[in-house]
Amino acid sequence: MKAQRLLFLFILSGMMSFIISGISTFKVVGLNHHFLSLWVSAWIIAWLLAFPSVLICAPIAQKLVDIVFKKLEKVRL
Repeated sequence: MKAQRLLFLFILSGMMSFIISGISTFKVVGLNHHFLSLWVSAWIIAWLLAFPSVLICAPIAQKLVDIVFKKLEKVRL
């Protein structure tokens, strides 16, 4: 896998896990004085799981998209 693609997936997984862990943390504890530290600790754990998940899921998602678009091209013809 190219370095550019790996970096893209690394940054994307970091951003998505940051947002989702923030929303989940807020939902559970609300906005209190421990929110930021809880969010950051949840985010680190989420990112450790998100990056390998993206490495596995991205090729599968790409194949599914390819299948859908091939079927759409056949319908258009």
